[in-house]
Amino acid sequence: MARYLGPVHRLARREGVDLFLKGGHRRNEKLEKRLGKPPGQSRERRAKISDYGIQLREKQKLKRIYGLLERQFRVFFKRASKQRGVTGENLVQLLERRLDNVVFRSFFAASRREARQLVGHGHICVNGRRVDIPSFLVKPGDRIEPMRKESTMSQLKARVEMYKDLAVPTWLSLNRDELEATVLRYPTKADAALPVEESLVVELYSK
Repeated sequence: MARYLGPVHRLARREGVDLFLKGGHRRNEKLEKRLGKPPGQSRERRAKISDYGIQLREKQKLKRIYGLLERQFRVFFKRASKQRGVTGENLVQLLERRLDNVVFRSFFAASRREARQLVGHGHICVNGRRVDIPSFLVKPGDRIEPMRKESTMSQLKARVEMYKDLAVPTWLSLNRDELEATVLRYPTKADAALPVEESLVVELYSK
């Protein structure tokens, strides 16, 4: 499956906000100092961005945070639009429920990119069964844990230990000793705490 393999900090600089694409559980002070300088040739004056441009940038932020390409993102948007409730909030919930995101949120990986690799290589189990599909959607009651292989367990223990001072989102619980995460409820927009205005994404696709 196609995916972006270039420098991730370049994407954050393009959007002007830390997208937490590398070492995503903590602030990157070095990157924050460069966020006001977009990649490429600098210009003293930049054209005023249009309403369409603002909406486009919000969509790009959301895509890049979760590591999706346009076709994948449209699939999630279409599904969100068919559900009851607010489409933008439905979209955020679906993206948060992706297995690679849950692995990231549980501190089993330092970034969503690393989490996607863990899932894709078959290192993660859901309810005792191996799942190698990063876009797999979890639901309340699901248990997420690594394959009980020494190499995998030691790697993930090190990751969890690295972030022992941080708390998992309230819609998840994490047994750090057993390396087992449990989905307690569906996530909300507030749980995601994204630097994105998802309503503008809905406006963009509604045109």
